[in-house]
Amino acid sequence: MTTHSSVRGRGVRLYGGAAAVLMTVVFTVAQTASGQDAGVSMNVERSDSRVVFGERVHVRGRVRPKDGGRRVALQYARRGERFRTVERTRTGGRGRYLLRAKPTRSGRLRVVAQEAPPSRERRIAVVPRIASKKRFHVKSGRRAVVRGKIRPSVAGRTVRVQIRKRGSWRTVDRARTGGEGRFAAKWRMKRGAGRYKARVLFRGDRHNTGRARRARVNVYRPGGASWYGPGLYGNTTACGQTLTPRTMGVANRWLPCGTKVTFRYRGNTVTVPVIDRGPFHGSRIWDLTYATKRKLGFGDVGTVWSTR
Repeated sequence: MTTHSSVRGRGVRLYGGAAAVLMTVVFTVAQTASGQDAGVSMNVERSDSRVVFGERVHVRGRVRPKDGGRRVALQYARRGERFRTVERTRTGGRGRYLLRAKPTRSGRLRVVAQEAPPSRERRIAVVPRIASKKRFHVKSGRRAVVRGKIRPSVAGRTVRVQIRKRGSWRTVDRARTGGEGRFAAKWRMKRGAGRYKARVLFRGDRHNTGRARRARVNVYRPGGASWYGPGLYGNTTACGQTLTPRTMGVANRWLPCGTKVTFRYRGNTVTVPVIDRGPFHGSRIWDLTYATKRKLGFGDVGTVWSTR
């Protein structure tokens, strides 16, 4: 998340964007009408900011009177702890300064100027990073295993793995992080083949706010398959598509045209639509086009695993 700050009059407006990873917080130093220092003041519209672990906070401001060389310090206090200085600098031309910090845990931020009271405090909520796969492949009836890591690394954190069922999230397993923030959750997929939404959920603690990482679980079942194409190129399939050597798709006897099916064969995975009817031979369920067969590394006749 990127937050840019722009000063307009007496206030500061924050504008957010999801394209980059930069958090900017602006502080200003005010002066009384009599010309004496009024200390460091901070005017922002939002009372809380969210920073993803590893992102840098840029703190910009100005000290009045507008003289250069004045000492300015950026201080940060984790929850339940005292403020400590994380960076120092001196003001440049017209009293401007720039300070940077990379907080690892949620807390409070403030600026202290030379011979001036500290600024008002600014809350910073640090969101952890969850590293895990975005897609999991499980054979029906087998155990699914989700491994990952939460940063910053704190032991004893509870992680939940949830599956989307009937419009709500249901927890299928819980795990605790080790000393390096690693976790592993396991559960048995009792439901039939299909593609299911999943997520790894950390609800937050005194160190960091909560976060969820979305994923998808593909559950497969076996089925006989063959392939087709030569001699039929240029013809129109039962679903109205022109068949060519580059056509990605599959033929099936009962699934509606356009139904997306994910196949897995010897570690290769491909998702293609139903474009035709067939096969009409024995107990085979699927007829792969040449392009699909090649993508999977499939032979002439055999067994593939599918989500339908």
